[in-house]
Amino acid sequence: MAVALRLSCLCFLQLLIVIVLFINSSADNSIEEAEQFQSLSNSTIVNRLSGNDELRHEHAVDDPEAIASMVDTSIRNSTERRKLGYFSCTTGNPIDDCWRCDRHWQRNRRRLADCSIGFGRNAIGGRDGRFYVVTDSGDDDPVNPRPGTLRHAVIQDEPLWIVFKRDMHITLKQELIMNSFKTIDARGVNVHIANGACITIQFVTNIIIHGLHIHDCKPTGNAMVRSSPSHYGWRTMADGDAISIFGSSHIWVDHNSLSNCADGLIDAIMGSTAITISNNYFTHHNEVILLGHSDSYVRDKVMQVTIAFNHFGEGLIQRMPRCRHGYFHVVNNDYTHWEMYAIGGSAAPTINSQGNRYLAPVNPFAKEVTKRVEPWEGSWKQWNWRSVGDLLLNGAYFTASGRAAPGSYARASSLAAKSSSMVGMITSNAGALS
Repeated sequence: MAVALRLSCLCFLQLLIVIVLFINSSADNSIEEAEQFQSLSNSTIVNRLSGNDELRHEHAVDDPEAIASMVDTSIRNSTERRKLGYFSCTTGNPIDDCWRCDRHWQRNRRRLADCSIGFGRNAIGGRDGRFYVVTDSGDDDPVNPRPGTLRHAVIQDEPLWIVFKRDMHITLKQELIMNSFKTIDARGVNVHIANGACITIQFVTNIIIHGLHIHDCKPTGNAMVRSSPSHYGWRTMADGDAISIFGSSHIWVDHNSLSNCADGLIDAIMGSTAITISNNYFTHHNEVILLGHSDSYVRDKVMQVTIAFNHFGEGLIQRMPRCRHGYFHVVNNDYTHWEMYAIGGSAAPTINSQGNRYLAPVNPFAKEVTKRVEPWEGSWKQWNWRSVGDLLLNGAYFTASGRAAPGSYARASSLAAKSSSMVGMITSNAGALS
């Protein structure tokens, strides 16, 4: 009987050991799963995108020429109103005329959300949410931001129209990762985001960024950063873009002053679409705007971007923009400086240049507006690049290719030659407004 008792005790101890080992193994697995979840935001990004193709296709329009025609109509209406003297405040810039003619715009800030044109025209930002007033310029803790800071505002799950109590200089420790349905509205104050990390728009929708000075952005990362009230995760090194748009849609970037960052001033990649970049002032930078991840990333064929009323100013070298795969409407911009080229592309993008003013540099070898990066000689001749009503100065020339403009576009572009002569006036207030 004693032997049987010892055997029973031994069996019990073995069973106990097995249970303990099982619990420890489960705990280790839970820790591994938690670590994998925290790093998911930027360590398996390409895999995440493969499951979101249908969503981004929904945000791309079937007929981009129709949106280009809508932009032309908006410009036509604004310039005609100015010519006839209907409103003394009108400039011919349909975005500005939409809200700046209202003397009480500060009481009606959300009206700005109805003023965009082009592919980003449906970006409503935080129009349907409450106002959030930023009172604190600090950014001490990217994981647990203080209420009143810009980081605390942009990570909230609800729609917010974010304004600033006073002038501010904000130095971000890590990327400012925005949540969907947010407007950053710096009208009426002088707000600089500089000398640190800058803005990341990743896997979100409906963002408006208006009126900021963004400059001297630096690479940051290898740190934990919060992206919503319920989630934070490990971020690998960021490039140092002023504004990085990644797998996102319905984005409007308007009236910002951008310069001198470690990488690009605006990058839109990985299937981002429905974007308008307007009324910005770009200066002192090498690679200004990148639109498209790589030649092999064919999901960027859904990318559709309007680039309107911007001033590409002193100290710029190239990429205004540099495009891949998608459809890009470049309309009524003022190009007063470039050292290498203005508009570049690869992987057969469609570039629709209308009513821009291109002032070539003195360098006789940099007069061409366009630059094509091609896999083999002559393949670019099939790419659809066209120039309608552009003003080419100081020996500037645009090398067109592909098919001619369709009839519907040609009719909508009938004002282009006149509007190119008005570019100086239309873009005179580009950048963050004083």
